[in-house]
Amino acid sequence: MVGALRSFDLPLNLYADDVRDMAGICIERYGLREWRLAVLTSEIHGHLGIYAVLGAKMGLLARERFEAEGLRGDCSVLSFAGNRPPVSCLNDGLQVSTGASLGHGLIAVSDEPEKRVEARFRLGDRAFGLRLRPDLEAQVRDDIARGVAQYGHAPAYWQYVRGLALRYWRDWNRRSIFEETDFPSDYSSVL
Repeated sequence: MVGALRSFDLPLNLYADDVRDMAGICIERYGLREWRLAVLTSEIHGHLGIYAVLGAKMGLLARERFEAEGLRGDCSVLSFAGNRPPVSCLNDGLQVSTGASLGHGLIAVSDEPEKRVEARFRLGDRAFGLRLRPDLEAQVRDDIARGVAQYGHAPAYWQYVRGLALRYWRDWNRRSIFEETDFPSDYSSVL
């Protein structure tokens, strides 16, 4: 099945200056597929945010793992990011990058009280979990707290977050920022 676009090759002059300035390096480092997913996620999400970009990277990594095993189709996702920003913004990136959308009924959000950058993925009889490395999750939390302390939620805060999101997008390789998590053998009860 094909979506609405045949191609997503937008001229660079259509991108915001800060995004355009890093397009070449991001595409070279991580490929056109990640570039497109992060751009689409940012547009759907309504701003360029840290957790949304991380969700796009995480979901793409999950899809790549399934495809490497020859598994294609609709994967299910269980997110541990909750339903309240900022961590819940991960869910937008997961939906865009995996196709496991609310509309398809293929994504669920855990009701566990601890919200974190973690998700479980299932396709057929294959399942695994991914989470942001704890040191990087602490870095994001600390960076956000520093921004809130400095700017509150004034427009300058959102510019600060955008700068962080751009930096993480450009500098963090999806293949090294996530670690696999333990997954219950009876994953059907959780996904």
